[in-house]
Amino acid sequence: MWYLYLLECRGGNTYAGITNDVLRRYAAHQAGKGARYTRANPPAAILGVQPFTDRSSASRAEYQLKRKTPAHKRLWASNWPWQPETGAVESEEKPETLRRGITTVCKSPTVR
Repeated sequence: MWYLYLLECRGGNTYAGITNDVLRRYAAHQAGKGARYTRANPPAAILGVQPFTDRSSASRAEYQLKRKTPAHKRLWASNWPWQPETGAVESEEKPETLRRGITTVCKSPTVR
């Protein structure tokens, strides 16, 4: 299973990435061993995590999410909340969404 995740970094900016182990990747970002952006802007929280059945689907969704406005990214995260106590991803999406993957990221409700 692969995951698209959105981090809130110090300063209020966000960072999107993909991984097959969210907690390990988050720890790497916090330790300064993640992406260049998170080395300069350490993450403060995981905002959202969306599961995908394969790396390719997660990568396509990441590309789409990175093209969104900050408001749309946060809206996306609110639909895929991270449960830090359990490490679970909770969503009302149907299992078939995991196979379609990218459709969830591409939906763009009006954000003002």
